[in-house]
Amino acid sequence: MSKPMTKAERRAYNRRQHAQQRQQDQAGRGPRGLAELWWDQARAVAHDRAAAGDERVWSDLALTLNNFCDRYSA
Repeated sequence: MSKPMTKAERRAYNRRQHAQQRQQDQAGRGPRGLAELWWDQARAVAHDRAAAGDERVWSDLALTLNNFCDRYSA
């Protein structure tokens, strides 16, 4: 018999399930859908890490996006 999930465990489980479903849905849209999925994931990770006290994560994301834009700008 398994024990009931805590609120945090249930939330984490639901987030994983939702992420898997979104990944499948966005993959059907091709590379653009996957890029949008990764963008959403990057913002969520940055938000969560910053909330935990790691503000450097926003600087790292900004640098990554800057490098991408520099690489593909005309």
